[in-house]
Amino acid sequence: MQAIQAQHHGDTLSLNQIDDLQANAEQILIKVEAAGVNPVDTYIVAGTNNYTATFPHTPGKDAAGTIVQLGAKVTGFELGQRVYCAGTISGASAELCLASPQQVHALPDGLSFEQGACLGTPYATAWRALFIRAKVQAAETALIHGASGGVGLAAIQLAKAAGCRVFATAGSDAGLALLKQQGADVVANHHQTEHYQALQQAGAVDVILEMLANQNLGDDLPLLNKGGRVVIIGSRGSVEINPRDLMARDACVMGMALANADSKQLTQIHSAIYAGATAGFVRPVISQSFKLADTTLAHQAVMQAGATGNIVIQINQ
Repeated sequence: MQAIQAQHHGDTLSLNQIDDLQANAEQILIKVEAAGVNPVDTYIVAGTNNYTATFPHTPGKDAAGTIVQLGAKVTGFELGQRVYCAGTISGASAELCLASPQQVHALPDGLSFEQGACLGTPYATAWRALFIRAKVQAAETALIHGASGGVGLAAIQLAKAAGCRVFATAGSDAGLALLKQQGADVVANHHQTEHYQALQQAGAVDVILEMLANQNLGDDLPLLNKGGRVVIIGSRGSVEINPRDLMARDACVMGMALANADSKQLTQIHSAIYAGATAGFVRPVISQSFKLADTTLAHQAVMQAGATGNIVIQINQ
């Protein structure tokens, strides 16, 4: 089988021929059709932001494909079943991957493999941020600050389906058009300094999902309604805030890392994702697809500004 590998942190990714994987009694072996690419994949390869790995390392947490081998103790799955992975044992950027049963979920018929590869991290992150951390309610207003990437677009779809009014920002005309197409009620270009004024004029917000807290958090807080909540999903440095902006509103700021979700939460999250896909409002947007040999380019693309959807690797392209 072919697999992308790094031999140490900071190594150049290479496409290598390695022995086919085999599932043990408690594992599932999946023929990977598509792998999702997320910023965390690049952090793990680089060894930054407190991430590490064992080597040789095959990157990728998210995959979609079909089951080709079931361990003797595995129940609830079938050979040939279409599935997606929210986490893997062996890495997603390969022709085959191993996963535990807890990491594997049925892929709804209405979604392609490429879309399925976008569920594990982006949608689970958005769902946990909105409904477990922020506890967003119908009729509340949610601001998705940096909404044109995979997590942001997922958050728009989920919040709209929950009955929220949604404000969303992007950094390009293409991104703003995509946010409108996805149903955002108010959009703004976050590269324009006056975008905060435009958001304030649109009305106070109850929940903010913040993708770049080190740049935006201090200016987010005055946008909040009383009892407002900010969930930090991404940050690349430190930030200064005025605590009185929180005090005046009885507001709070909370962090969110998908890795902190327990098994009960993960079951809840992926049940909701499946239901949303079946209902038709969970629809991942693919912006770029790469060949397996071009995984390095995919990792570069996911870190570039101006996202307009998810980055995927088509394994057999």
